[in-house]
Amino acid sequence: MATIKCGNVSFSNIEAILFDKNGTLEDSEIYLRSLGQKTARIIDAQIPGVGEPLLMAFGVNRDSLDPAGLMSVASRQETEAAAAAYIAETGRGWIESLDIARKALDEADRYLGQTPAPLFDGALQILQTLCGAGLKLGILSAATTLEVQRFVAAHQLGDYLQLEMGVDGGPSKPDPTLFWQACQALGTEPQTTLMVGDSVADMQMARNAQAAGCIGITWVNQPSNVAGADVVISQLVEIQIWDGGE
Repeated sequence: MATIKCGNVSFSNIEAILFDKNGTLEDSEIYLRSLGQKTARIIDAQIPGVGEPLLMAFGVNRDSLDPAGLMSVASRQETEAAAAAYIAETGRGWIESLDIARKALDEADRYLGQTPAPLFDGALQILQTLCGAGLKLGILSAATTLEVQRFVAAHQLGDYLQLEMGVDGGPSKPDPTLFWQACQALGTEPQTTLMVGDSVADMQMARNAQAAGCIGITWVNQPSNVAGADVVISQLVEIQIWDGGE
């Protein structure tokens, strides 16, 4: 067990910490924005007029991505369903609409390739420090488990993590079931497990699961994106292990 400090806020008796991936450990803005743009273009080529509304739904505005928008925080399944809803508005059946959306996202993924998005500054350092202190660490992401595994492998993070978990058709954030499942896989209790994330969904999930606490990170200085956090940070290195020396 350890005491974790972020500024003036302390969390005691911590056994494990779960991290979100996109927007928390991974600087994925460029990739996600490109994924939204390419997906919208592919669908618009089949169904003219759908592209622009889709970009708005995805949270893509020219060269910017809304960190609280659909593409940033939703699971792949939720993104497919949202895109399919816009397609269905043109009169197509729901199954056909889902198929078009799924194929468009898959094609956009292939087009962009498998080049990993970079880690945020301090991500590797904090994982090394926390792991070295004996804490159990895991990734709990709205991305698919395969995407999480690829991310971990690309950045060689496997030595520091005991869990690589995504959403594969089951519950998604902010459903607390996801957090409970992660804790069970780690062999910890929610009351001794912290959540670190960049979205309201991360914070709500942790609170609903009765986690030890939720640390919200906002690299873009928008605390509203992590409303409900026990503490808000702007750099991962603000997460520190208290040694009692202060």
